[in-house]
Amino acid sequence: MSDRYLKSLLGDNEKVLFVTHQHWLVLAGEILLETLLSIALIVAVLLMYFLQIIKYPLVFLGLLLLIFPLLSLFRDVLIWSNRKYVVTDRRVIQLAGVFNKNITDSSLDKVNDVKLTQSFMGRMLGYGNIEILTASELGVNLFTHIGNPIQYKAAMINAKEKLERAPAPAAPTRPAPNLADLLTQLDALRQHGVLTEEEFQVKKADLLKKM
Repeated sequence: MSDRYLKSLLGDNEKVLFVTHQHWLVLAGEILLETLLSIALIVAVLLMYFLQIIKYPLVFLGLLLLIFPLLSLFRDVLIWSNRKYVVTDRRVIQLAGVFNKNITDSSLDKVNDVKLTQSFMGRMLGYGNIEILTASELGVNLFTHIGNPIQYKAAMINAKEKLERAPAPAAPTRPAPNLADLLTQLDALRQHGVLTEEEFQVKKADLLKKM
């Protein structure tokens, strides 16, 4: 669904060049509590069952409580997977939200500078922060802890350079005037007295030379 939504945001002939998410460590940190809570609940229920503290029906009810941390875990995974950082051949897009979407984009021709920050662990594990300085009112877009930041920055710079080197669209050419129409217009001017016979013949000769 998310890929279809991204495609719906693209303009005519606009191409997606690179897509990344926040690093998997961000997701791991968000689901750590739910994971530990689920494991602790399972261990506690099974331990009480084997110690005959609780009977089978209560074991079943205890395991039903797993639905709450599991739902929270599922929600975190959905949020993470739907938060995307996209480079197209025209702009940079930040897409977030599962049901309610939040989209921020900056045209590549408005991007003034791109700053990449990586810690030692970031370089080892492949994550970092991308800071995009633009000429828009927002001024700065900061993408934190994104995966593959070097490739993301390279894709953005290459797309911007290609966009700047693209030739400007040629101005539409007007069709050449028809000789018969021009002669008709000259003859009308002569008949209305705007041109004398001599002026008419001179302009007629000039037109014939140019054509």
